[in-house]
Amino acid sequence: MGLLTFKGGIHPNDGKSLAKDQLIKEVIPTGKMIYPLSQHIGAPATAIVAKGDAVLKGQKIAEAGGFVSAPIYSSVSGKVLALEKHLNPTGNSVDCIVIENDGEYNEVEYSCSKALGELSKEEILNKIGEAGIVGMGGAGFPTRVKLSPKEPDKIEYIIANCAECEPYITADYRRMLENTEELVSGMRVVLSLFENAKGIFGVEDNKKDCIEKLQEAVKDEPRMEVRILQTKYPQGAERQLIYALTKRAINSSMLPADAGCIVDNVETLVGIHNAVINGKPLMERIVTVSGDAVVRPGNFKVLLGTNHQEVIEAAGGFNCSPEKVISGGPMMGFAMISLDTPITKTSSSILAFEKDVVAASSESACINCGRCVEVCPSRIIPSRLADFAQRFNEEAFLKWNGLECVECGSCSYVCPAKRQLKQSIGAMRKIALANKRKK
Repeated sequence: MGLLTFKGGIHPNDGKSLAKDQLIKEVIPTGKMIYPLSQHIGAPATAIVAKGDAVLKGQKIAEAGGFVSAPIYSSVSGKVLALEKHLNPTGNSVDCIVIENDGEYNEVEYSCSKALGELSKEEILNKIGEAGIVGMGGAGFPTRVKLSPKEPDKIEYIIANCAECEPYITADYRRMLENTEELVSGMRVVLSLFENAKGIFGVEDNKKDCIEKLQEAVKDEPRMEVRILQTKYPQGAERQLIYALTKRAINSSMLPADAGCIVDNVETLVGIHNAVINGKPLMERIVTVSGDAVVRPGNFKVLLGTNHQEVIEAAGGFNCSPEKVISGGPMMGFAMISLDTPITKTSSSILAFEKDVVAASSESACINCGRCVEVCPSRIIPSRLADFAQRFNEEAFLKWNGLECVECGSCSYVCPAKRQLKQSIGAMRKIALANKRKK
């Protein structure tokens, strides 16, 4: 039996050897901490502290601003300096809470009075929601909402996305090796919400040590199993992962729940464990710092709100002036315009490169080679969709299934003409989706 996978995809240089063998190290921030009120999909959180307030580590500083929202907690003790605009990692100026870190880390007392088996489903969901857990693979969708489908009895698979197919990023890899029990515990919590579901850990076959550790950890868990995926990008994309593991296809008009599936990232499941079992809110995450411009690439446990520059300094700083710094992976991440920005719930990595190979390449005309079609995991025609996008032909873009693009960048990667297909299609998708919401 072959390895589980999907049709299409690419095999870029993964660059993971730079950081994969580096144990997780803790970053102790010294500067002021900045907490954007929007670190998730949905309504921004609402600040519940004021300038001059003293706060403790683990204290709620912003409450959810609606059903699709998530609260925010201080990751340090100190004093609220301001509620003001500040740049976030994407370069946008957003509302933030700024806290002066007193370096003492005085912490609130956490309540975890009941064992998992004594908690009702509503209590579990409330703990997850109240802890501020969101999708930490990059999407940032509030996890309580994701775990509250309309028909919970129809959920058959809880999928742990252990693929980590983006090049260079090794944060989930280290979590799987160093926090295996917490990961399995998080899966156990989610399975307690869905009696008819089975838990699947989908791991690429280049992570054999993770596969062995997880198999050992779940050998006495009748509702959990580890399934091995072919190493290929974008194996960790939600639609491709679901298809590889269940052979169920979903499109842009569907949710995973429509196919009886719920997908959670490794970091998210560890956060669920901490929230429900330990009573702790989301205050930290693992961040990979890597790339050829980094002195000591590695994986770091970072308190949310920590300045990017402090995290880079923990990795020894830069060995040269990088031409490009990326938040997230090189395929789906985004270039940063400033390092004076905070680590947020969705900050999976900081990648710094000596050369910006994309900017250095020059685009030429399409030669109709069809390579973009061969690698496209959504089975659409990227070259044609990019043409429609560049002409702002939204009607044709929709007719040719432009909304089915998952913006993985595989098409741009293989294009011999160096066309920025993903960027063109992605821009038109945003316009089309915005217009669709207006109707």
